Amino acid sequence: MDLDALRYGNFSQLGEAVTDWEQMTRKLAELMKAAQDDLKAKADKARWAGVNATVSREFVDRTAAEFADAHTQAGSITKILSDTRGELLDYRTQVNDAIERGAKRNLTVVDTGGGTFTVSGNTRPDWASDPGGGSGATDQRAVDDLRDEIQRILSKATESDNSAAKVLSLLVDQAKYGFSDAAYADRDSAARAVVAAEKLARAAKDPGSMTLDDIAAFNRAMGKYNGDPLFAEQFARELGPKGTLQFWTEMTYAPAGARGSELDTMKALQKNLSLTLATASFSDSDAMQDWKRDLIAERNTNFRAGGAFSPIGALGSQVISSLMREGQYDTEFLDDYREKLFKADRAAGDAGTDDLWTKGYDALDVVFGDGNGRDPLEGLFDGLSHNPEAATHAFESKADLDHMLRTTRYSERGASLGRALESAVTGIAQGNTQSVAPPHSAVQLEIMQNVMGAVAQPGGGDLVRTGLGSSLGNMAAAYMPEMSNALSGSGAESVFLTNSDDPGGLNHNVRDVTRFISCVSEDPAGRAGIILGESLYTSGLIESHLADPTLFDGSHEQVLQDIGRNAGTIEGIVAHSVAEGKVHAAVEGETSYNEALKAKGDFAKTWISVGMTFVQVPEGHGGAAMGAVVGGGAGAVAGAAVDRLLDGQKLSGARDAALYESAGELYDSRESVNRLTQWAADETITRYHVDVPRQATMDTIRVAVNEGWDEGSHFLDRTRDLSNG
Repeated sequence: MDLDALRYGNFSQLGEAVTDWEQMTRKLAELMKAAQDDLKAKADKARWAGVNATVSREFVDRTAAEFADAHTQAGSITKILSDTRGELLDYRTQVNDAIERGAKRNLTVVDTGGGTFTVSGNTRPDWASDPGGGSGATDQRAVDDLRDEIQRILSKATESDNSAAKVLSLLVDQAKYGFSDAAYADRDSAARAVVAAEKLARAAKDPGSMTLDDIAAFNRAMGKYNGDPLFAEQFARELGPKGTLQFWTEMTYAPAGARGSELDTMKALQKNLSLTLATASFSDSDAMQDWKRDLIAERNTNFRAGGAFSPIGALGSQVISSLMREGQYDTEFLDDYREKLFKADRAAGDAGTDDLWTKGYDALDVVFGDGNGRDPLEGLFDGLSHNPEAATHAFESKADLDHMLRTTRYSERGASLGRALESAVTGIAQGNTQSVAPPHSAVQLEIMQNVMGAVAQPGGGDLVRTGLGSSLGNMAAAYMPEMSNALSGSGAESVFLTNSDDPGGLNHNVRDVTRFISCVSEDPAGRAGIILGESLYTSGLIESHLADPTLFDGSHEQVLQDIGRNAGTIEGIVAHSVAEGKVHAAVEGETSYNEALKAKGDFAKTWISVGMTFVQVPEGHGGAAMGAVVGGGAGAVAGAAVDRLLDGQKLSGARDAALYESAGELYDSRESVNRLTQWAADETITRYHVDVPRQATMDTIRVAVNEGWDEGSHFLDRTRDLSNG
């Protein structure tokens, strides 16, 4: 910055810009509130159908999100401009004060252009006749001191100006269309993030010189900034796509055999680096678009650590995927990367995945013992599980879905594939406990149909034993409304409430629904998911219908009969499948089921909300308060059903063996679903002061559940031709 620019620059224009941005931020705050409270809120409550169910709803959601991002970006720009103006005005005051003090000592400061200036003394005639009168070294020291002081001020002003320009440019370039959600409280915080990124990138270019202490410090900085958009982009750009992959290759090689705290540090570093790159992937700047394209282009490059004894290192895809296990990556980036990997995997054939990805890479461990990371599809699936939109894109193709399901018999990717499928069909990212799932779209329903069909076909039951069982149980829980409609037949939508785009979409797949429930029940974790899902759905239905009789134009007795029969049918399919499955590992089965039930139960009030967004209790009866329960997912009675289920339906000791082997104990399961369904009705009657006869209501439910239980056995009998699955 030129000296005269600081001294005489027209900062009033910058002040006007700050004022304009402040006004813009306030206006955008109003628009954001209107978009969220009016536009989006009404859209969320609307009963969309057809094209509107996807196109219009998505448009409204994106529009509301854009207003929020616009407000965030405007706020950041305002704060950065305001801070910069304040700093420059302060530096102007400092430099003018310094020049004024110099003038009193007969020192002159002149701007010489190009960021340079001179300081000189005004020699007085009497100095020449006074040998010790203050000229010479004393005068030069005053010149040097003033020059250094002004240079320091000018350097700080230049840094303030340049860093503001840099962060503003990075901020605006984050989004090619629309706005960035990067939020900064002031210019300094944004500038510090960029400086930190450049420092870490320099260190990462020479990983061989990093000590354990250096790695720990590097990791702490990564942990601090991994969600910062400007930090993430600057780090990725400075290191470059190839440098990023080489850095992680070196990091995984150096601590081979690490244990204890050292291993924990490396795992934490992997997580923080993954989160940083995930954040960077959302930038739409030209530089980051090139970065993402070039990173994918390195997928077949052989990366070797310096000093590694083997000429075979890690494929670029293996390194990339090892850094996708944490964080949500940009949808377009995941789409591009997934298309390349899926194409290569399909070309190898169902049974060729081992030869393609794992053979020859025996020394590879890019995930520190959590598997070995040789199969890049595992990391990709974990990446998809954190981005429901990209996950849905991945499995829209039935051919791709079927191929991936079949490959689980020849690989270890079943569990990660299951998590990705969960995300795809529910619309909720793995680990997200805050969001309420959107209604199931037609595309999601089709993917679920295809999954059920794959499991239901002859031999398809084997898929449950390839690591998919737990996820399939969660998916069944999420689709309990649609499966209930299918088992009950067309016309049941007014009883089996759902906000799905197609409540009856599974009605023509009763056989697949039955076989799917039956096969998944053979896995303890899968069975736990189905039982929790059915119990919560049944409780939520009873709560909704008894609290709001307008939801169904028939009698309480009729709607309770339908609900009770459905509960008995689903749990009857489960129990009969287990009983007839000749499972002999009774103790192991007991332990696995109890652990799965406990694990899912602890989290059920959150994840089961993907199937509970139908709850329609009026505000006058507590509907508004229910929205606060588990993020607006389950109702009060449905939420309480989790704890009651965990207390009353755990299997123990000989009872577990009897459940598998004794018809007498089989009916204890029927009693469990009977009691829980009756409890839900009784609790709802009490909570909402519903005027219905309790004893008659309990008897109606008992009869219906028993009928449904027997019907569950008949459903299984009608699928015997597929029983070899």
